[in-house]
Amino acid sequence: MKLALLGTVAVFATQQDAEAGTIGKATFAGGCFWCIEAPFDKLPGVVTAVSGYTGGPEKDPTYKQVSSSRTGHLEAVEVTYVAEEVSYQELLDHFWRQFDPTDAGGSFVDRGQQYSSAVFYHNDGQKKLAEASKAALGASGRFEGPIVTPIRPAQTFYRAEEYHQDFYKKSSAHYKSYRSGSGRDRFIERIWGRERPAAKTSDASSYSKPTDEELRARLTSLQYSVTQHDDTETPFRNTYWDNKKAGIYLDVVSGEPLFSSTHKFKSGTGWPSFTQPLETENVVENSDRTLFMTRTEVRSAHGDSHLGHLFEDGPAPTGLRYCINSASLRFVPKEELESEGLSRYLTLFSTPP
Repeated sequence: MKLALLGTVAVFATQQDAEAGTIGKATFAGGCFWCIEAPFDKLPGVVTAVSGYTGGPEKDPTYKQVSSSRTGHLEAVEVTYVAEEVSYQELLDHFWRQFDPTDAGGSFVDRGQQYSSAVFYHNDGQKKLAEASKAALGASGRFEGPIVTPIRPAQTFYRAEEYHQDFYKKSSAHYKSYRSGSGRDRFIERIWGRERPAAKTSDASSYSKPTDEELRARLTSLQYSVTQHDDTETPFRNTYWDNKKAGIYLDVVSGEPLFSSTHKFKSGTGWPSFTQPLETENVVENSDRTLFMTRTEVRSAHGDSHLGHLFEDGPAPTGLRYCINSASLRFVPKEELESEGLSRYLTLFSTPP
């Protein structure tokens, strides 16, 4: 017997004898397959996560056909995994945290049957685990509405066009912009709480919060009060509100990259404003209920610095405004990126041929 935790609900599940030591297949649909493929692709024990179409009768469907909502297919992801390293129950737990299982009409900004959710089971063992996991999630009280995600038998899975595969890597800026603008990440944070992302880059481990003594010695009084006590600096009278130079902005506490001048815009608020983060995994969002209102606070992931707030009144393509305190940032001009060990960001400012 294996004890798997889903929120505060314990699900007892018997793993299939055939699963141990084998390569398993799992198929999940949770809206845009880009946003389901990426989190599974990063999960230890997963060999591959492939975007595709399944659930309908149409043979060899194209993206254009599926997006018309007339094929019966859903955008889905087929996961190949090593059962000794990650169990099917753990895949289910991971899956439920990626979307809204109470939405039967689509997923976030994507509407229509093709963007609805489903668990496609490949054997009776997966079916039992999926049904128990769904029931446990419903009983947890985490969601206001019922869990509508169906548990369906697996059908022929059709691999999507190549440009859809690993989209979060091939077109990271587009992916981050879409994902952030869709509301998916804000929904996940609101339902499941703030979770610090695992480090993905070789230098991420160097980003950490110094001791309070070190911070008091290194930061100005304004920088300390803003980053450590969630204060707000004066608009139009701060360092970067009108900075037009090309470069990137780091957390003044930890040095982790946060924002880029390529996403900066003039908001008229008197604070630096950005349409999206430079590195999504370095920025986390919290619910802020101070000042007799509910806002979305923005903090750095590794330095835990208060940065500012997120609003939904920004320009295209995201419609977002990351309103950030200059006192939380350190600006590195593009000319100094290489000397500061940040040469990987030089491509942001290269002129297309």
